[in-house]
Amino acid sequence: MSTYLIGADQPATPAGERFAALVRRGPILPLPGAYNGLAALQAKRAGFEAVYLSGAAMSASMGLPDLGIITIDDVCFFIRQISRAAGLPVLVDGDTGYGEALNVMHMVRAFEEAGAAAVHIEDQVLPKKCGHLSDKKLVPAAEMAAKIAAAARARRHLYIIARTDAAASEGLEGAVARARCYLDAGADAIFPEALTDAEMFREFARRIGAPLLANMTEFGRTPYFTADEFRAMGYRMVIWPVSALRIAARAHERLYERIAREGGPHTLIGEMQTRQELYETIRYGEYEALDASIVKSLPP
Repeated sequence: MSTYLIGADQPATPAGERFAALVRRGPILPLPGAYNGLAALQAKRAGFEAVYLSGAAMSASMGLPDLGIITIDDVCFFIRQISRAAGLPVLVDGDTGYGEALNVMHMVRAFEEAGAAAVHIEDQVLPKKCGHLSDKKLVPAAEMAAKIAAAARARRHLYIIARTDAAASEGLEGAVARARCYLDAGADAIFPEALTDAEMFREFARRIGAPLLANMTEFGRTPYFTADEFRAMGYRMVIWPVSALRIAARAHERLYERIAREGGPHTLIGEMQTRQELYETIRYGEYEALDASIVKSLPP
């Protein structure tokens, strides 16, 4: 059975080890954003082997801005539903680690227990901002390195990615220096945020001998590149963090506008996922069969 029903066929290998194996396998690991269990199942049906859980997508789905408002418990709720629904390794946005070294250690343990495979932690101060906005403030590199060291010490299997937002304020030299510091502290990979052209991506990869993550967000500072183009520039992972939420949000707007204007959604029926398609995605019949098999196995 390739699906993960309640109490059945949970992967024996820890999620972090599965994620690390996918990164090692190469050539590049595509990580579409999935902000709930249904989206993760749809990503899996499309053939993806891992997904990304964005802080911006989680915050927006809760009606909040991406300013470090959500809590560890909020994030764990999303991790649990995604990892249980799809059984895929999940890379989680850990923002700034929710505090200092001890808070980071708590985050790592909580995320692992919820089912996360990997986390990235960034070197901004709180309140943090989206990496593609202006006027970001950074903590000293040594302070960030302490957080990475704390995460590495606390983990059992979690894959740790250090994100640096230094390119905007300290240039490529500053971003490279910080990345090397974070690798020395125990990071498994580096995420250079908001690089602005192909040459910056290539130069960063030439100077950092570790797995690299690229962020292909829409409407940001990074030009549009494909996964193959990132691979050619030396990157091993790429995320599309908020794409699914953006598409869904636009669909919500159209639906509500149509109901308000026409008194119902009847003119959009052709654009809806059917009941049968939804049931196939969430494996409705398999859960019914599982329930029936348990009832059948009980003595009268």
